[in-house]
Amino acid sequence: MNMFCYQCQETSKGTGCALMGVCGKTPEVSNIQDLLLFVARGVAVYNNELRKQRKASAIADKYIVDAMFISITNANFDFEAIKEKVKEGLKLKSELAVSFGATNISLPDECTWNGNESEFMDKALEVGVLRTKDEDIRSLKELVHYGLKGMAAYAEHAYNLDKTDDEIFTFMQKALADIACEDISADELVALALETGKYGVQVMALLDAANTGRFGNPEITQVNIGVGKNPGILISGHDLRDIEELLQQTEGTGVDVYTHSEMLPAHYYPHLKKHKHLVGNFGGAWWQQKEDFEAFNGPILFTTNCIVPPSKNAIYKDRIFTTGAAGLDGAKHIAERKNGQPKDFSEIISMAKQCQSPREIEKGTITGGFAHAQVLALADKVVDAVKSGAIKKFFVMAGCDGRMKSRSYYTDFANALPGDTVILTAGCAKYRYNKLPLGDIGGIPRVLDAGQCNDSYSLAVIALKLKEVFGLDDINQLPITYNIAWYEQKAVIVLLALLHLGVKNIHLGPTLPGFLSPNVAKVLVENFGIGGISTVEEDIEMFMAG
Repeated sequence: MNMFCYQCQETSKGTGCALMGVCGKTPEVSNIQDLLLFVARGVAVYNNELRKQRKASAIADKYIVDAMFISITNANFDFEAIKEKVKEGLKLKSELAVSFGATNISLPDECTWNGNESEFMDKALEVGVLRTKDEDIRSLKELVHYGLKGMAAYAEHAYNLDKTDDEIFTFMQKALADIACEDISADELVALALETGKYGVQVMALLDAANTGRFGNPEITQVNIGVGKNPGILISGHDLRDIEELLQQTEGTGVDVYTHSEMLPAHYYPHLKKHKHLVGNFGGAWWQQKEDFEAFNGPILFTTNCIVPPSKNAIYKDRIFTTGAAGLDGAKHIAERKNGQPKDFSEIISMAKQCQSPREIEKGTITGGFAHAQVLALADKVVDAVKSGAIKKFFVMAGCDGRMKSRSYYTDFANALPGDTVILTAGCAKYRYNKLPLGDIGGIPRVLDAGQCNDSYSLAVIALKLKEVFGLDDINQLPITYNIAWYEQKAVIVLLALLHLGVKNIHLGPTLPGFLSPNVAKVLVENFGIGGISTVEEDIEMFMAG
């Protein structure tokens, strides 16, 4: 076995990647990520204790968030960059140890190991997922761990917009310290998973406030999916601060900006869509990028996860740039902001000016912008439609898209839904059905796109508001069914957040997570109603009868 990773839905054989990551990461990258997480847990243990002494390090807070985000699926494939992050963490951990001083507290290996670079890869093989021998404890630890990775993504985006919450940092570090414990029980880990969901809601609310406070509330928007005549830059990922600065720096240059995949919702924000050279959205979901990037002709900027490493002969591989937590061996990395100054995108802009305009791959528009403020503005109309029977049921089909052929289920499911149903969505799962001609119900589109996976908070707010409007005691009394496609760790924190809010009977597909042991899966099924999917016909019949 060269590596072991089972954090994403596409993990090999549904059990774990052991030779090479299905995502494209090499064993070396997988293992150095394991070591990075090991070091980050050590930093967390120290900072958690220092926080009790009112001596917590803000540098450590940010380091832990960065380390967790870097290790999310499809975020960073740059071995050398991750190795440097390990070194940074070891140095920081040593500084925290000095600040902490002598102690009678028993410290885990995460705190006491301080090996040099020559020992990194040997140590990495000891500290990965399989370090925990008990299958059920391992499963629960990783459920929490992956939820924390998703939480880190939201916290990172909020941080980039100058919004932080010390309670989030405190909880993340306490949870990581708990994961480092060898004697933690299954019951304690189940409770920790639900607590992770509680703080998942809190960090989603923090990011929502950061986004809307800076860019305005998303509005119903028709987004162009065709192309213009100017050369362009294609921006992918999730970071709205990055696209804001890119739009500002390309203003008046003759270079257009296009969004790809999860960056599509940038078009919904008033402060961003005011830029006339934000021309449209190019292509589909993240996994289609090889074909999309071939046709785009200009440079591509990855701001976060959702990278598919290009093949050696890909004509666009020399046009890829990364920034933030994203990384790719051979790609130019744009440095972080310093002293309040924006990132410098001049090299990307210069390259774009030398490129041809994008090749048109489709025409038309897609509609989005149905975040909670916009939907609540339509609340009376929605409530009337429900009361009159025009809308029988809402289907939350949020989450992620992916390469597996079985994901065609979600396209077929959307097409087969009765005409008196509405889809609530967020994340790149929408690319399975957001271009289908599903029509509307009394002017309410049958696909309401709230935005990125980062905007899943909107779906919770909408559900809670409907519960209030209808005077219900239980959110599960609403005519809402959850049929969610998942792929990576941000979907895990969304799941845990829904469980914290009391939502039951959530269906996950196209497969249940490989990191759930049979016993843990049984607990989730029996206590929370978590289920998988079957056929479109059988599922629709079941959901509509419920």
